[in-house]
Amino acid sequence: MRRLLDSLYTGGGVLAALCLITILGIIVAQMICRWIGVAFPGSTAYAGYFMAASSFLALAYALNANSHIRVNLLLSALGRFRGWGEIWCLGIGTAATGFLAWNAWRMVYWSRLLNDISQERDALPMWIPQLPVAIGATLLAIAFIDNLVCQIFTRRNNIRAGEGAGEHA
Repeated sequence: MRRLLDSLYTGGGVLAALCLITILGIIVAQMICRWIGVAFPGSTAYAGYFMAASSFLALAYALNANSHIRVNLLLSALGRFRGWGEIWCLGIGTAATGFLAWNAWRMVYWSRLLNDISQERDALPMWIPQLPVAIGATLLAIAFIDNLVCQIFTRRNNIRAGEGAGEHA
């Protein structure tokens, strides 16, 4: 099970990286289109969609890589009760990301049901760029649940200590 979850988080990170590469491709295509005098309708919107997708798809991977900013000062001050503080923080994170994921999926559902389309000239159905956001939010919620369960039952979580931004806070 651990291997499957870590593969999910890594997969989200890889997809996020591919989204960033796609943004680069869109920007280069915009430049080329301007040079040759051809329109590229919706290119700015596409770059924005891929930016949102990359941000959300990377969140679960970043959590376990300790790349999110975590303020360890209070947790360190708890001493032997640090484990309880971690459980409380992971519990709040689980609730918040669960709420985020639920609402992201509701947004996809309603956009699909109402046939909501982009305001750009390309008129892209909005559920398409909303889908990776919902998937990324769900991956983050799963990562928080995973870390919470591990913290409760093993007294440690899967957030790699000593890496990323977490140790600087």
